Amino acid sequence: MTTLDIIRLVETDIPDSVFLQAARACASIMGLRLPLAISLTLTDDPGIRQINQDWRGQDQVTDVLSFPSLPLSPQHLFHENNEDLDQAWDSESGAYFLGDIVINVHQARRQAGEYRHSLFREMTYLFVHGIFHLFGYDHMTKEDQTDMRKQEEQALQTAFFHTVSDEELLATAREARKQAYTPYSRYNVGAALLGKDGKIYTGCNVENASFGLTNCAERTAIFKAVSEGQRAFDAIAIAADQTAPWPCGACRQVLNEFAPRLRVLITWDEDQVAETTLDALLPHSFIGFEEDQHG
Repeated sequence: MTTLDIIRLVETDIPDSVFLQAARACASIMGLRLPLAISLTLTDDPGIRQINQDWRGQDQVTDVLSFPSLPLSPQHLFHENNEDLDQAWDSESGAYFLGDIVINVHQARRQAGEYRHSLFREMTYLFVHGIFHLFGYDHMTKEDQTDMRKQEEQALQTAFFHTVSDEELLATAREARKQAYTPYSRYNVGAALLGKDGKIYTGCNVENASFGLTNCAERTAIFKAVSEGQRAFDAIAIAADQTAPWPCGACRQVLNEFAPRLRVLITWDEDQVAETTLDALLPHSFIGFEEDQHG
């Protein structure tokens, strides 16, 4: 059993359970059955720069740092008959301490935008990457990099079942909500639209002094997706601050153009979640000429 101590100096909408799920997947594919403990710190640019300078002598911002408690290697992980066990035992957690991982949330957010995937994907990847460094993996050579990357992808697939989970989609919508431009209503909404290829497209509401020009988060997301060549969708998650953010009539019709039976997830007050389908929300839609071609 793997346990995780998380220090959140910077908040994200990714729950502790997601990191724990990823850590347990890493231990599982390495064949480790002993109780293990890991420390994770979520920080910002100045925070990781200071840690990098203090502990590695490098005055620069990075995305993730790993500090192993033991000099392990993939070929020599500690097991019951390994003398390193005594050094790694942590009586407080009742587990063998692997080490510390530090993730820069600000850099992760920038990289998620650069690679055009969700913050959830980037954060979980960086965490898994850090864990394999604790196991002794490295990427100094092309061969080592390929081997490490293979293990990382296997762990991510094991943890999250090859597909985007509802939890990931909801977390991504909550993150997108932070970019909302709402000087008039102060009602922030974020949307995360899941394409059939597994890619997530995000959007937020963008208001305008001429109120009719305001764009909702759902339409921001789908316009972004279509402009990038995606026209088939499985689900959308919509997040707001306080009240349930059911999509407006205009958004329902726009979504209906591409995915009449789209799954619709909404979340508000951080932990409230409801689910329906687009055809239930818009039972008598205006039918487009290509409607029969979309799922």
